[in-house]
Amino acid sequence: MAIILVFAAISDILTGLMALSIAHSMARFHGLKLSELAEKASILVPAQTVAYLLLIGFMVQWVRFKNQGSFLDAISWRAPGQDRVLRAVGGGVGLALASELFEGLFSRWVPKNLPIDKYFSDTHTAYLLAIFGVALAPLVEELFFRGFLYPALARPLGVQASVILTAAGFAVVHQGQLAHAWVPLTWLFIVGTVLTVVRARTKSVATCVIIHVTYNLTLFTLFFIASHGFKQLQST
Repeated sequence: MAIILVFAAISDILTGLMALSIAHSMARFHGLKLSELAEKASILVPAQTVAYLLLIGFMVQWVRFKNQGSFLDAISWRAPGQDRVLRAVGGGVGLALASELFEGLFSRWVPKNLPIDKYFSDTHTAYLLAIFGVALAPLVEELFFRGFLYPALARPLGVQASVILTAAGFAVVHQGQLAHAWVPLTWLFIVGTVLTVVRARTKSVATCVIIHVTYNLTLFTLFFIASHGFKQLQST
């Protein structure tokens, strides 16, 4: 886990610096400071995509090096049957709707402007973030948290403690995007707990990926409808 974390941090930093360097040399971004470039999703999302793809490749090769076996078997991928897929999709939709209700009930304690909001500056970047948030981010997060972290913790600590620690780690990873606000972080802890419990009971990371993808897709769909096709976004 430590080696994977170090690789993730290094690849994230290097791809980010490379993306900023390339963008800084482009006429399109002429005159913008690096701090301003660092807030543009059109620069950061491609960089994060490359970093995530590198991380997936590293995890696959690391498992093969350590276990000399199948990556999917090692992480307990276990593709679910049709009935479980349908339940996972329903669970993802239900979690997303519960998220809207939860944040609505506690909206007075949610900052009006979260750091992640600045990335949704226009229609183009909103689509870019939606594609990334549905197609890639859930896969990488589930591979790491439910495929690697949970079993690594469960062996020495047991199921209950590892579920809590994995869910906490899942929430903490997103804290920078959410201004360390306790309401959205508490909800992410709940989501992380649900996903990790599903992993513990089904022994299927694939099921967790389906729930996570559906959860994100539902949230982006609701946002798409509320913003009239991502057209009513405040420009930063």
